[in-house]
Amino acid sequence: MPINIGNYHAEGPFGNDNYLQPCSGVYVILGRRSMAATWNVVDVGESANIRERVANHDRAPCWRGQGHAELSVAAIYADEQNRMLIERQLRSQYKPPCGLI
Repeated sequence: MPINIGNYHAEGPFGNDNYLQPCSGVYVILGRRSMAATWNVVDVGESANIRERVANHDRAPCWRGQGHAELSVAAIYADEQNRMLIERQLRSQYKPPCGLI
């Protein structure tokens, strides 16, 4: 089921990185306090291989440390130039607590 993140349609959210394609794009880590709560953006990043980056991410401890009952990931698949633009836009819009530049 797709989810809208900013002005983008993303695949997910997925509770497991195995559902991510090993492709170029932007990943958005989402968290929520309960099943009834809305998703909050925890982190935004870009990679040539989203699946590998999320599975081996150095900021994962920060994601888990935000106090969310559930964490998921959504993906916006895009080429290198577009993924960097999308990442900047989403970071500016959501100001995620993990990975602030």
